[in-house]
Amino acid sequence: MNENKNEQQGLQLELPQDVAQGEYANFAIITHSSSDFIVDFARVMPGLPKAQVKSRVILAPEHAKRLLGALQENIMRYEKEFGPIRIPNQEPRTAKPFDLPQGEA
Repeated sequence: MNENKNEQQGLQLELPQDVAQGEYANFAIITHSSSDFIVDFARVMPGLPKAQVKSRVILAPEHAKRLLGALQENIMRYEKEFGPIRIPNQEPRTAKPFDLPQGEA
């Protein structure tokens, strides 16, 4: 019910000047526990043996799943407008919402 109220009123975000520039990250590591998902965004530089974590985001499982859906939706929109995002050494495929590999036991 609060979500509808927020949608009707609109959510205002404050973007502080020191955060507005963002941090470049070309590597992410995701770990989880029963109560949290932790996403560490890092920057890997050629020739350096260490990647430095630039930002850490901690999410409740529900928010992690919402983020997954939002990313999927935005990637589909991006690819519709600009064409497929190509990842070197990976077979091309059509992205579908929550089209994730199934684990096998």
